Amino acid sequence: MIAKSVRALAFFALLLPGSAQGQIAASYAEVAGRIIAAAQADSFAYGRLAELVDTFGPRLSGSKNLENAIDWILAQMAADGLHNVHGEKVMVPHWVRGAESAELLEPRRKALKILGLGRSVGTPRRGIKAPLVVVGSFAELQARAGEAKGRIVLYNVPFTSYGETVRYRSRGAIEAAKLGALAVLVRSVTPHSLSTPHTGAMSNYDEDVPKIPAAAVTVEDAMLLQRMQDRGERPVVRLKMGAKTLPDAPSRNVVAELLGSELPHEVVVLGGHIDSWDVGQGAMDDAGGCVAAWEAVRLLKQLGLHPRRTIRVVLWTNEENGLAGGRAYRDAHLAELDDHILAIESDGGVFKPAGFGFTGSDAARAMIEDIAGLLAPIEAGTILPRGGGADIGPIMRAGVPGMGLNVERTKYFWYHHSDADTIDKLDPHELNLCVATLAVMAYVVADMPQRLPRMPVEEE
Repeated sequence: MIAKSVRALAFFALLLPGSAQGQIAASYAEVAGRIIAAAQADSFAYGRLAELVDTFGPRLSGSKNLENAIDWILAQMAADGLHNVHGEKVMVPHWVRGAESAELLEPRRKALKILGLGRSVGTPRRGIKAPLVVVGSFAELQARAGEAKGRIVLYNVPFTSYGETVRYRSRGAIEAAKLGALAVLVRSVTPHSLSTPHTGAMSNYDEDVPKIPAAAVTVEDAMLLQRMQDRGERPVVRLKMGAKTLPDAPSRNVVAELLGSELPHEVVVLGGHIDSWDVGQGAMDDAGGCVAAWEAVRLLKQLGLHPRRTIRVVLWTNEENGLAGGRAYRDAHLAELDDHILAIESDGGVFKPAGFGFTGSDAARAMIEDIAGLLAPIEAGTILPRGGGADIGPIMRAGVPGMGLNVERTKYFWYHHSDADTIDKLDPHELNLCVATLAVMAYVVADMPQRLPRMPVEEE
């Protein structure tokens, strides 16, 4: 406690009137420049990302694709010369999509493109044939409650923000089932569509309502069905889904380190999630974030930089449909969390970085903002409030300061959870800038003499 108080007081001395400003950044300007230059020197990271996603494809929890990808990553990390390379066992949900189809039968026949939603149950073998009712909100569903019974409910809700619109994917089946609906279709959660459905996880079914199947349809088909209903027509749809949930399966969090030279027990964690949905390649969400974090640590080692504290790259499993990896990491390292100095997550795509969002004490924020000045040359030095991520959420709730990489996300939800999430959507130079941004921040926090403070020291 005394040692921590001394470190905190030393930091506060830097903030007193007349003290040097930007002292941390000034101390690391030369090394930050080296890191940024090295990160942009070639396209190694992009090549590694392409090999990963081209070789193993989508990596849904419980799948052979995921486990084969993890085996390959562990071998490559060992070949990179990283320390303590290993997998930490995690039991993960094992949902299987199965064969699926949807067809508009009336007022005309048309195949509808769908993707079943994660955790959904399947239909009977012959499917569900029923009239369709289209609603634009939960409020409209309640207002038309009498029309939902015995029908398939379609939520035709335009994208406003992910947090707002994803509610219909998450709870749509539950709310419709309460009113007697047989199944649910959800307009894909995306602001832009080229007839591509977008999947994603539902919330767990409520125990006191029937479990009904749920799938996403394209924006175009949702709007078509809306127009038909508005004209007084009565669409009829047949939905078939072979979805099922198998017993939990073994998987792993991937862990590798650059050992600290003086304080190896103190750790800066950074990473992304290695699982993805079972469509596309999961290149953007989140193989890119994994490779960026991995490459940041490999690059530091290649440059011969040995920070005082350990930098640990973690590629979490099962972010998409369970968050088992994040919880398992917390539980496995619970006794060490007081010495987790900072956790950094990259799970927003590896587009052009702008900086980070940060959650922590005011004193820590001042230090982070100082360090971020080193990223101004690549326009990645903005620190916003309330940063973090789903996988580091469990250790953040245990007190670890957290931050998430912020990137230019104009097109992120165009491809999110769809067959369009492929390597060609990413740019090698932007990936390199993400590597540089992660590497500089992680290195300086791991190396600076003072420990990143969690809370201001209270007066006794």
